[in-house]
Amino acid sequence: MGDSADPNGNAAEPAHSSGGGTDPGHWARLRQYLWQPPRPHGEQPPRRVVGPLELFYDLAVVVLVAQDAHHLAGHLTWRGLGEFAVVFTLVWIAWTNGSLHHELHGRDDARARSTFLLQILVLVAMGAFIPEAGGARGAAFAIAAAVLFAVLAVLWLLAARGDRPEYRRASALFVTGTAACAVLLAGTALLPAGTRMLAWGLLDAAYLAGFAAVLVASVPARAAALLITDALIERFGLLTIIVLGETLTGVVDGLAGQPLNPLTLSVGLVAVVVGFGAWWTYFDFAGHRHPRPTPAASVHWMFSHLPLTAAIAAMGAAMVSLVDHADDGRTPAATAWLLCGGAANRTCTARSPAHAWPWRPRASASAPYARRHSSSGSHSYSCSVSPGGSQSRSGWPTAPTHLPGNPLRTAGLRPSPTSVADSPR
Repeated sequence: MGDSADPNGNAAEPAHSSGGGTDPGHWARLRQYLWQPPRPHGEQPPRRVVGPLELFYDLAVVVLVAQDAHHLAGHLTWRGLGEFAVVFTLVWIAWTNGSLHHELHGRDDARARSTFLLQILVLVAMGAFIPEAGGARGAAFAIAAAVLFAVLAVLWLLAARGDRPEYRRASALFVTGTAACAVLLAGTALLPAGTRMLAWGLLDAAYLAGFAAVLVASVPARAAALLITDALIERFGLLTIIVLGETLTGVVDGLAGQPLNPLTLSVGLVAVVVGFGAWWTYFDFAGHRHPRPTPAASVHWMFSHLPLTAAIAAMGAAMVSLVDHADDGRTPAATAWLLCGGAANRTCTARSPAHAWPWRPRASASAPYARRHSSSGSHSYSCSVSPGGSQSRSGWPTAPTHLPGNPLRTAGLRPSPTSVADSPR
């Protein structure tokens, strides 16, 4: 029985020899199955699904987000908000870095599991230092973050060894930037506590700017445009959902720590409604949408999730304070500003990506509609979004806008020149 590939593009489990002896190629196939080299650029499976390993990694990252939000809930000041933003951005950059590496080069084998485990171990150490990252444990947090970025730099370096010539310059810049960030993070451990947080903020801004510059200017345009895959969209959506779940945890913890009365319970339930509104807004305007196939749109798509998820986490911190002060005559000003500002930020950032994204569902969601045809009017309707990326004359997938009652208008369908009589029955 021959070997084949699974839906994720990995080698199939090696077949066992039917004879009494050992197949000479058995151990070679076993090594390939368990420990394969990184996948080269552009060879990721088109319909890869997100696995439990990635979900576990996302949960580990959200533990750090919860620690950061919990620290903010107890320090609703400008300083506390600044520390929250700096630490959150650093964690988000590391998560995005690791997620992109696995999306582009990872496989479901022992190598990927080992590297994910190594990252999770470092993340656990970082999470333990977050509550006092702005003070006594700031140096320890800096060292742990430096180790994480060093691991990521090594992973990208190993993947870059198999790059084609057109990717080598971008890979070299990305590895150099990630390694430099690791070195500089380690150097901040020697700074005073007050200066250290400012240095982290500058590192956050510099890394994001360099990351965007590499994608826009150095990566081949087609590769950068196809960077955002269905699996990566699902990863960002899952991270958003898990962060939203942490807001519910904050409300429940707040209610559990207060004497229950109708007013406190009502405030907690209203906070849950606000969190549900965040979910509604994201998945109505941003979730499961593909960006336009340009490098700038891909960068915009990724970076817009940073303020979005940060706003949701900050709202969770405000909800804890809101429940704690439910019996007060007036909501503390800091709590009100944080909750309202987070809601406004979330709404704007969730809507902003939609301006850059065509109204396009994922290909798997639109496939059933490719076989449907309208029975009214003089047009048949065929799917304008296919795995090959069929487009309208303007260059973007379009939907019929002249049929307000047509249920297919949001399914990525457009009129085709064939008539109903010519369409297949």
